[in-house]
Amino acid sequence: MNKLNSIKLFDPVISNKEDKVISKVLKSKHWASGSGNGKVNEFEIQFKKYINSKSCVSVNSGTAALHLALSLFDLSNKEVIIPSLSFVSTAHAVVYNNAKPIFVDVDPKTLCIDPNQIFSLITSKTKAILPVHFAGMASNLEKIKKICKENNLYLIEDASHAAGTKYRGKNIGSHGDAVCFSFHPVKNLAMPTGGAITLNQNNKKFENLLQSRRWCGISNRKGTNYDVNELGWNYYMNEFSAAIGIEQLKKLDKLNSIRKKIAKRFSKELTVIHKMPFDQNCSYHFFWILVKNRDKFIKNMAKKNIETGVHYNPIHKMKFYNTKKNLPVTEEITKQIVSIPCHPNLLDKDIERIIKSVNKFI
Repeated sequence: MNKLNSIKLFDPVISNKEDKVISKVLKSKHWASGSGNGKVNEFEIQFKKYINSKSCVSVNSGTAALHLALSLFDLSNKEVIIPSLSFVSTAHAVVYNNAKPIFVDVDPKTLCIDPNQIFSLITSKTKAILPVHFAGMASNLEKIKKICKENNLYLIEDASHAAGTKYRGKNIGSHGDAVCFSFHPVKNLAMPTGGAITLNQNNKKFENLLQSRRWCGISNRKGTNYDVNELGWNYYMNEFSAAIGIEQLKKLDKLNSIRKKIAKRFSKELTVIHKMPFDQNCSYHFFWILVKNRDKFIKNMAKKNIETGVHYNPIHKMKFYNTKKNLPVTEEITKQIVSIPCHPNLLDKDIERIIKSVNKFI
């Protein structure tokens, strides 16, 4: 019997174009610059145009993007409302800025932050709301923006899963005060390492601050002369990542359309009761389902050579953040959630195998 081919949970789509640009950067010997010139600057211009934001500043990770974006809003000793269902960097970035994350439950249908749960958490210390566009599904920005406006709060979005996601006809990244992206190799727009912050105010000061803080606080650089006015970090993007990102951006919409077609099939053909809804505006970074006996399900899928994942463990229950807070939806979901492959490299036979295996093992 032939061994089944391995189906990865994530698998970036590359071609000889990525090979060529990497070779070109390698031979140029200009591999990185904290001032963000060359391919980094080119990527920023193109990504800003794609998002239709006022500005874009690239960094070396989604975590760095969150850290620096939040640093713009003077959050020291303040509170930021975030979902517990996210990668831990969402909460860490709040703490990096000497603020306190206030965890809120999620909408059981989308697994994005539940706007109806936010009101009771707002205090005199609340400064911002940080929704996560979970698995590429857009949060309810209309309601969240209304809450922010009524309470004089900043809206900073975690769009780490949402490159190419739309909300009300506009790309995610063009709505909040600051929007943070991750270009990790598993993401829809993949790089060896990378991230970006898009800003939606005509605020040159914020853009300059981000550019300075991503490069050790260096500012007023003229030739070999420069100054440092404040603390900064070593967060700038390298030329290899930017070069790959430029190529990835060219095909992002096409690849996301393939993800949507796969997700539409999953939505129709998977017999599991609780699964990610289909939404034409979603970019489907991954596709989630809820299963009762998760460990057994994951083992059975592995026997079929199908990689699965768990996104995520609840942050509010982690030892560092242990708040003893009760978030019933998040706590129930995180006992059952499983991520299944939804990437553009899947062949029809792979999709069939995933569907048959899920339906057999749930």
